[in-house]
Amino acid sequence: MTSLYEFLILKLANVVELATQDQGTLTPQAKQTLVRSTKEFKDGLREAQDYATTLPGGELSVQEQDEVINMLEMLKERKRKQLADFSERASAISSSQKDMKMELDSTASTPA
Repeated sequence: MTSLYEFLILKLANVVELATQDQGTLTPQAKQTLVRSTKEFKDGLREAQDYATTLPGGELSVQEQDEVINMLEMLKERKRKQLADFSERASAISSSQKDMKMELDSTASTPA
């Protein structure tokens, strides 16, 4: 993708250079070169647009993309909290099981 945009910048620079090169009358060959460079630039723009619209979410507006990003960030935060809660409960269960095992071991080893 980066190479496509680098290509576009080079083509645009080429078109600008050709258009401003001779401020006088253009020769037929210079006109032909300018037309060819302009067409290549337009084709590159079309390719970049096609590429952008085929990206997942490329059909969404910037505002819609921002809304999706915000929703995903909220979901991520909820999942993070659920994981922390689960971790706390698992730790509490593990601690209580260790205490219970120690209690059973001490009861079993106490003479009657």
